[in-house]
Amino acid sequence: MSLVGALIHRAYAWIRTAGAISPANPAGYRFGRLGEGVSIAFPPGAIFGEEWIEIGDHTLIGERVSISCGMMPGAPLGPGSIVRIGGSCSIGRGSHIVGHQSIDIGDHVFTGPYVYITDQNHVYDDPEQPIGRQWPRNNPVSIGSGSWLGTGAIILPGTRIGRQCVVAGGAVVRGEFPDHSVIAGVPGKLVRTYSEENGWHAPGKGSATPRLIAP
Repeated sequence: MSLVGALIHRAYAWIRTAGAISPANPAGYRFGRLGEGVSIAFPPGAIFGEEWIEIGDHTLIGERVSISCGMMPGAPLGPGSIVRIGGSCSIGRGSHIVGHQSIDIGDHVFTGPYVYITDQNHVYDDPEQPIGRQWPRNNPVSIGSGSWLGTGAIILPGTRIGRQCVVAGGAVVRGEFPDHSVIAGVPGKLVRTYSEENGWHAPGKGSATPRLIAP
């Protein structure tokens, strides 16, 4: 490697370290809460409405992750928080968390890259009105502690995922799923679950050996 190349890599490594957002270096953002040990990697994605964002202790946010509340920066959104990410989570690079009413992510939730989570979607009630001009509809989202969301998973408004769940890569999820669910497919469906009697098994069947869902 040439001297110039080495200097460029060293400089970029320094920029990444210096540019990370943390409680010690909030970089001008005014989060509702930024817990101890939080790190949002440089370069960040779009971050706005940070007054309504809470991030728990020791959570790591990958580079180019967008976290937003509301339609645009500066919009008044009321007294309470909207996006709440628990402690000791890891949010994969390029992911988007887009909140308007309520998104709750529990502790120890890990995601692959390019995961999309939102509590708002456009409607198509009026068949004559352009869909993008119809007022969108909100529905709260919750993701239970200890869960894993694979690469490219999409979590749609109204989804409630229990504790210790797996969402397969590329799944498009809407609905309610109990603790210890494995969710896969488009649309996302319950493909495995757990009980003390049967261990990991397909819904309605007996015990089975759990399989790895590709991240």
